[in-house]
Amino acid sequence: MKVSKETRRAGRKLFRECCPDGRMDDGKIRVAVSAIIAAKPRHYMGILGIIEKLVRFEIQKRTLLIESAVPMDSTQAADIQSKLQKRFTSPLISTQKQNSNLIGGLRIQVGSDVWDGSIAARLGRLAHA
Repeated sequence: MKVSKETRRAGRKLFRECCPDGRMDDGKIRVAVSAIIAAKPRHYMGILGIIEKLVRFEIQKRTLLIESAVPMDSTQAADIQSKLQKRFTSPLISTQKQNSNLIGGLRIQVGSDVWDGSIAARLGRLAHA
């Protein structure tokens, strides 16, 4: 389904109004979505799709994923999270994952930023060079 410029503009404007101080307010998003569903303005499904996409991007931007080859203890993960929290202004949602394909080291991802210090990545760079 193709969304018109007017619909995209309306969705972005509504999303920005639900984000005071640049932070997404879950309660305001819920109220806005409920109001749109109740009122059913023209192209409301497109507006809801744009809002969903923007909310998904905002959540991804605030999600910290720490991947390691072996299980990490909580103090190491908390130390990494506190150091990254200083760099990113919004609060981060932290998740840990064990990935044996990394061989060793860590892979850290916050939104679209990736820091890959794994042995598998180094071997891949050597193979590519």
